[in-house]
Amino acid sequence: MELGRVQETLLIPLRARAAETRRRRPLTSDPRSVEVAEALDRDLTRVGGRLTLLGPVFRGVVLDDWVREFLEEHPAGTVVEIGAGLNTRYERLDNGTATWVEIDLPDVIALRRELLAEHDRRRMVAGSAAEPEWAAAVAAAPGPYLFVSEAVLIYLTEDGARSAVDVIRDRFPGSVLLMDTVGSAEARRRRAVDVGWSCDDPGELAAWGLRLRDSRTLWDLPPRARARLTPGRRVLSALLDRASRGGGSRLSRFDVDGL
Repeated sequence: MELGRVQETLLIPLRARAAETRRRRPLTSDPRSVEVAEALDRDLTRVGGRLTLLGPVFRGVVLDDWVREFLEEHPAGTVVEIGAGLNTRYERLDNGTATWVEIDLPDVIALRRELLAEHDRRRMVAGSAAEPEWAAAVAAAPGPYLFVSEAVLIYLTEDGARSAVDVIRDRFPGSVLLMDTVGSAEARRRRAVDVGWSCDDPGELAAWGLRLRDSRTLWDLPPRARARLTPGRRVLSALLDRASRGGGSRLSRFDVDGL
């Protein structure tokens, strides 16, 4: 199956999680990602360098921690993955009662359905994040709602990203949104991978109807995960965290309040 250039970025986090799972002291254990990576008829060893693979691992650990908090508070709520790619967050975190809605473009959803099981609590929806059609499938699931955008909205234009947020704000006020942003300096450095817009201060997204609750760099792990770092990774993550505070990637948790 042919994937578009931006959609091919879904292979990097897949390989990252699979490689991490095989480590002696992994930050995250994701056996399903290993199985999915092995099932793809692709040479993933050519996808991403060492540091490129580390970023998705750290990002996933932080987002997983926030998703766990939501599910502990709302065990029968709904987690919505915007641009699900080949993410296996359901396999990592499902509690047996939550509903999961996984949204992506039609070719990616077709691939997901070949590799991952869909059932009454796990629904896969084909659609563009920037278009409102997917909202009906989410509205059919029970609230409250947690939306997760992991390495997705940053690849849209700023207008496209705001359109996606507009759908969430207008249809699901009171929900929570987790998303990553890229600072302007890093966006310039990453222009080869089609970063579509930049945001130096996530707090400025209040103009989009998002109230910032928490924000951290990609490398600022929760304490439980930080305790599992090897000495070398601890030093590296501290250096990267310091460097990122000047306009690098950030992970943020927003309350969707409306305008």
